[in-house]
Amino acid sequence: MATALKNLNEYKKDTFGDISEKHFGIIVADWHHEITDVLCQGAIDTLLQHGAKKENIYRNTVPGSYELTLGAQFLAQQEEIDAVICIGVVIKGDTKHDDYINHAVAQGLTTVSLKYNKPVSFGLVTTNDMQQALDRAGGKHGNKGVEAAAAAIHMLSF
Repeated sequence: MATALKNLNEYKKDTFGDISEKHFGIIVADWHHEITDVLCQGAIDTLLQHGAKKENIYRNTVPGSYELTLGAQFLAQQEEIDAVICIGVVIKGDTKHDDYINHAVAQGLTTVSLKYNKPVSFGLVTTNDMQQALDRAGGKHGNKGVEAAAAAIHMLSF
């Protein structure tokens, strides 16, 4: 469903299991940090709200969204990490650069998840302009970081 038709903060909680002993790695792209920091905080708040311990949440930063894949792999290969949450922003520019980044990140994160048999959630905001990104970082469409954390929790309860 298109984000414009749904608030990112709305998700089903009835399938969530106990995450109090789970360890979460969060990879945050530093590019557009004014947005990714808000997305990351949404993810952390969601994890804590559902029982994760603050000391079991590890935040790591990579330069940009393209590097999320390798950052996710570094975390996923660590035995104590149960799920990885990836946070980034790609805003369309004058070229097709965004298409290449978005596709590479989506493919890469899927590969990491399957390789390590762990949830790797896709908290990548892909928009046409800055306002759309802000709308998905705590604005009128909610917070994509909340959605990414909820997806990780749901998959751990699978």
